Amino acid sequence: MTRKLLLVLLFLMAVKMTAQKGDSNFSLGFNYGFGSEFSNRNYTFTNHFYKVQFYYKIKEAKHFQYQILVQPEINFAEHQLLNFYFVKPETPNYQQKRDQYTRLKDVREYVLNCGFLIRKPIGQVCSFYVLGSIGPMITDTETERISKGFAFADVLAVGFTASCNKCQFDIRPSIRHVSNAGLGSSNAGYNTKNIEFGISYQL
Repeated sequence: MTRKLLLVLLFLMAVKMTAQKGDSNFSLGFNYGFGSEFSNRNYTFTNHFYKVQFYYKIKEAKHFQYQILVQPEINFAEHQLLNFYFVKPETPNYQQKRDQYTRLKDVREYVLNCGFLIRKPIGQVCSFYVLGSIGPMITDTETERISKGFAFADVLAVGFTASCNKCQFDIRPSIRHVSNAGLGSSNAGYNTKNIEFGISYQL
């Protein structure tokens, strides 16, 4: 009997939450993106990535909305050193490292970015926004530009969304910088341009 009452209460709560359209400040989303380094002669870097997006609206003013978001991400990249002179002769075992770093490598990055977003609604359906985020990252491969292990990922993005009921469809060009703030022996980092596409749902 107690179990049945509990199930009924849970069902009524779910119905009530479903009926309260637009009341929640939380949204959950998923993004897919890809990109590459800015053109240079020293290295190649291409990537694609998947993000889970947790949004929370902290304030809604007359013309703008303000949100914070948390973005767990996994990034799959390919990297290759092109200019082996980037590894200088004073580097220990420099010839061995030149041979190692000039091979094409698969790189995995595991990131937890936290961001702040300012959104400008355009009518009832569309909006533009600016997003800045930063967070810790673990990379599984040592390269000439960044040491294996702990680093940071910084992202600056603009975006456009279109809404349909509780769903939002998102397109987001961005610039991304990765480095380890001098915590590792190599810290030249990567600078990439990316674009991502996503969908989110208001909870």
